[in-house]
Amino acid sequence: MSYVEPIALSGQIELEQVAHTSAAETRPAAQTQFIERLRRGEAAAFEKLVAERSGEIYGMLYRLTENAEEARDLTQETFLRAFQSIATFRGDADLRTWIYRIAINQARNRWRWWRRRRREATVSLDSANGQGEQPLQTTLRTSDSSPEQQALARERETALRSALRTLSRPYREAVVLRDIEGFSYEEIAVALEVNVGTVKSRLSRGREELRRKLEGSL
Repeated sequence: MSYVEPIALSGQIELEQVAHTSAAETRPAAQTQFIERLRRGEAAAFEKLVAERSGEIYGMLYRLTENAEEARDLTQETFLRAFQSIATFRGDADLRTWIYRIAINQARNRWRWWRRRRREATVSLDSANGQGEQPLQTTLRTSDSSPEQQALARERETALRSALRTLSRPYREAVVLRDIEGFSYEEIAVALEVNVGTVKSRLSRGREELRRKLEGSL
């Protein structure tokens, strides 16, 4: 599959200099070679990148847009933009994080486009909790697979999606990347181009808003 074919479902931040140096020095030789292949414009390398990352990028974009067609278009645009700008990739961040940053920027651009046309941007996540450091997915987990428990889980998910749609974009992005995608604070900072303190603040406020909105419904 070419990187330009439709993709199936399947401010620079200021981090400490030592973090950038460490990331470059500890990168496996195989990944370094792969990045060089991408920089040379090898089609096979980009096909491999799309095959390995398109599924997770699509999933993240779908959670930010709640629209399958929109998420597919944005996923394709993400990898096309990656192909066009790989020469500028300095390697001070992980390649995966760099791709996520591009995807988020594509989603933000689309969001602004729709907003200018008075279209309400919404987001859907699979789950939410809103308290402390506990991953949001745990709210919907249940060891009982009985029909009653499954029905309860569906009700919880409906309530969560409704609450999450009301979060502002910065909070949604932080919650998606931390609690759904499992990124570290440092990785989120790179992807969102903010500092770690801002990431923690957005995540805390986003979770707190969710907790208030979901009080008594879960």
